[in-house]
This record gives sequence, structure tokens and C-alpha cells, in this order.
Amino acid sequence: MLTELWNLLIAFTRASNLGFGGGPAVIPLIKIEVVEKYHWLSNAEFTDALAVGNALPGPIATKLAGYVGYREAGWLGVLVANIGVILPTVLAVILLAGFLMKYSNSPVLKGMLRGVRPVVVVLIAKTAVDMGLGSFPNLTTWGIALATVVSIYWLKLHPALIVIISMAFGLVVFR
Repeated sequence: MLTELWNLLIAFTRASNLGFGGGPAVIPLIKIEVVEKYHWLSNAEFTDALAVGNALPGPIATKLAGYVGYREAGWLGVLVANIGVILPTVLAVILLAGFLMKYSNSPVLKGMLRGVRPVVVVLIAKTAVDMGLGSFPNLTTWGIALATVVSIYWLKLHPALIVIISMAFGLVVFR
């Protein structure tokens, strides 16, 4: 049990503290830890957890940490995994806030951030492709994806509304 808690702490600390760019950027790093390194979830289970997590309010990293932590070690796992997500970031912000404020216009800092952006985009795209390959097993799911694209780009529907509609549709069709 102690080893599992330690692994949860390390996995979520590593993922959340290397996720430059916020929520979407941390998803590929959590996936690497949870699916590929520790094998706590399969790719399909991770995709489902991510889908449910995105349907709920709040930061995705804490929701995924809570879910994985609970599956692996119960409520103590939830606590430890979320400490891994939250505590190092809070400490870093507290310790680095003055430095970041002082050097926020620094060409060096701006250059570093410009250099990491393409990496974050590729990590997100890779995760999307990996999850997408398992998320479209039939024509109905491809139809849902096409309807989502149309709803977002042409009809300009709010993403929350699309999620609610797709959940209702899934309840009726995939029951």
C-alpha cells in the first residue's frame, strides 16, 4: 500500500509539474504515467475517465488524480494523488512569483516559453490521436465526432451544451 501511494504521489507530481500550458498540456503527461508507465488504466479506460472528467466542472488534473487515486488506493489514494498535483505547483508559485513578476518581460523567459509551446501542442495532438483511435469503433461514433465539429465550428454551440447533448444521445443509443 505504501509503495502504491508513493507511486501515485510521484506520478502525479511529475505529470503536473511538467505540464506547461495548463490543463490540456498535462493530459498527455498524466496519460504516460497512468497508462504507459504504471498501467493503472488501459487506453480505453483513460479515454473514458477523461471524457467523464471533462464533463464535470473543475481542473482536469485533479479529477484524473482523484479517479486514479481512488481506483488504486481508495480515499487515501485520492488525497495523495491530488497532493502530487497541487502542492508542488502551489509551492513553486509561491517561491517563484517574485521572480516571474520581475522577469515577465525578459526576452530569455519569453524565448523559453515560445520554445516549449510547439512541444505542448504535439503532446496534446499525440494524445488526441491515441485516444481517438480507440474512440471511434463504428459509424455512429464517427457521426458523433462529425456532429461535434459542425456544432463547434459552424453552429457555434457552447462545448458544455454539446457534452450534455452527447451524453443524452449516448444514453439512448449505447444503452
